[in-house]
Amino acid sequence: MSYFCIEMKQGTILIADDNRNILTAVKVLLEDTFENIVAVANPGNIPARLRDDKPDVVLLDMNFQSGVNNGNEGLYWLRQIKKLRPQVQVVLFTAYADIELAVTGLKEGAADFVVKPFDNAKLLSVLTEAYRKAQPAKGAANHGESRMFWGVASRMLDLKATVEKVAATDANILITGENGTGKEVLANEIHRLSLRSGARMLPVDMGAITDTLFESELFGHVKGAFTDAKADKPGKFELADGGTLFLDEIGNLDYALQAKLLTALQRRSIVRVGGSKAIPIDVRLVCATNRDLQQMVARGEFREDLLYRINTIHLHLPPLRERSEDIPALAGLFLSRYADMYNKPRMSFSPAAERKMKALPWYGNIRELQHAVEKAVILSDGTLIDEDGISGETPLREKPLEEVQTIDEMESRLIGKTIRDCGGNLSQVAAKLGVTRQTLYNKIKKYGL
Repeated sequence: MSYFCIEMKQGTILIADDNRNILTAVKVLLEDTFENIVAVANPGNIPARLRDDKPDVVLLDMNFQSGVNNGNEGLYWLRQIKKLRPQVQVVLFTAYADIELAVTGLKEGAADFVVKPFDNAKLLSVLTEAYRKAQPAKGAANHGESRMFWGVASRMLDLKATVEKVAATDANILITGENGTGKEVLANEIHRLSLRSGARMLPVDMGAITDTLFESELFGHVKGAFTDAKADKPGKFELADGGTLFLDEIGNLDYALQAKLLTALQRRSIVRVGGSKAIPIDVRLVCATNRDLQQMVARGEFREDLLYRINTIHLHLPPLRERSEDIPALAGLFLSRYADMYNKPRMSFSPAAERKMKALPWYGNIRELQHAVEKAVILSDGTLIDEDGISGETPLREKPLEEVQTIDEMESRLIGKTIRDCGGNLSQVAAKLGVTRQTLYNKIKKYGL
């Protein structure tokens, strides 16, 4: 089972940078993540590549060697890209000296920016997030507006009624639910219905931010604050000013750092790393987790005062197996999307396939159902998908330790058990096992987990 859509090598990315060494390095870095990687050194080729390759994400250099070296050329091409293909997510590639221009780019529609020289993990994280954000846009292009799918299950209709009441307020919201239930989609829906919908919603994966980068990422830093801090840089709180800040995997935040987040929320201001000036912040906070924060408080792993601060309104997304009546309609939406994507029109499910989908446990929830439907579309030879074309994860009996014969079997068993213990949270799994996320991804691929 794949726990994140991007891990299945989906999507197309266009890289535009006149430094061919950077083009080569980034292509190597992304070859296990994106299905198609298109690279251009001449920005004049961007319109043709947008038309022919239809990228989901563009990594755009801010400066090209064509006589304009102040970042304005990057802003020009950003505007052209958004004009030609509005749904594409653009990540700006910039030097420290051009950070202010990159911030201007964010106001003009860029999804994010990455500073050179770049950190591999940071670049991969930002591009992965941009790809995920591109998916609702693709759905909207094919099927009208892409919004939260509520279905007909009574628990979801009750949740919808609550969301409609609280979305227009500025109350902080905590969304809980298993992995794959659609917590970020719900956060986007809350933002869409809020009075802040004209501003941006900025997502932050708390599980992907290292302890050492936490303050710089959220609060920003000033020039000279640390090695390589060659210019002032705004943090996520500043960039989300006037809009919504979505802190995903909030349960993964280190206990010592929780106090710093709490202080910022209480004071409604932040201080950049290395600075002394308090900067007012105006954000609506939405957090999400698949962990039981009350139990973490009882174990001394999560601050009770922070939980009260982020938990003004608690919304819980039920697992898919508890809303099985919604499965046929959800599967139908995915079928329509992927039938269009893979040019296989007029596809449908047999009654037996629908019965099987409703009966499967779908421990990976909506995300797993989505992958199963896509796989069925790809492998189908006709227009009708029967029950044999639908595959879902089923719990496997672990071998007793005395039956384990090889080191590989022991490693596979350990990784599989840790994944289940952590609810599929790969950042937490990697931390528990003491390996990098990339090493963990490689092991998951190796053992088919």
